[in-house]
Amino acid sequence: MAGPQQAPHLHLAELTASQFLDIWRHFDADGNGYIEGKELENFFQELENARKGAGVDSKKDNLGDKMKEFMHKYDKNADGKIEMAELAQILPTEENFLLCFRQHVGSSSEFMEAWRRYDTDRSGYIEANELKGFLSDLLKKANRPYDEPKLQEYTQTILRMFDMNGDGKLGLSEMSR
Repeated sequence: MAGPQQAPHLHLAELTASQFLDIWRHFDADGNGYIEGKELENFFQELENARKGAGVDSKKDNLGDKMKEFMHKYDKNADGKIEMAELAQILPTEENFLLCFRQHVGSSSEFMEAWRRYDTDRSGYIEANELKGFLSDLLKKANRPYDEPKLQEYTQTILRMFDMNGDGKLGLSEMSR
């Protein structure tokens, strides 16, 4: 006898941190750190198209109603836009790496403590090797297994996310973003 039938949903393969970042940048077209307005409409339309392409039949035809239901479920702070941490809850990102990173430096005091600890040469920047040390400690603290190639990928992903001037290191203003 079959168990209770669950509502159909889109089964997604787990994304790497780098793939997640690519998706984020695709939808956060203006780079302001949120998916909102027309970006949100585009995100939702592509999500619905992917669901239909996967054979997931939608009961409601009204796109506006679907968006309201979706935002009620995923827009945790009810600000009408999707933040990176909220998107990480929607898309299955490997080991929720990005959430782990954001939670570790959640408050401003934690952020400054982490900054001072990992800016080992007191240059005012977190260089790639210092960032790698930070991420290694973070993954250990979260009991997340990793190997050297994965640590390197995570380091490069964080640099891609926050190194706005492309100098290969994070300044205080870039990191606080």
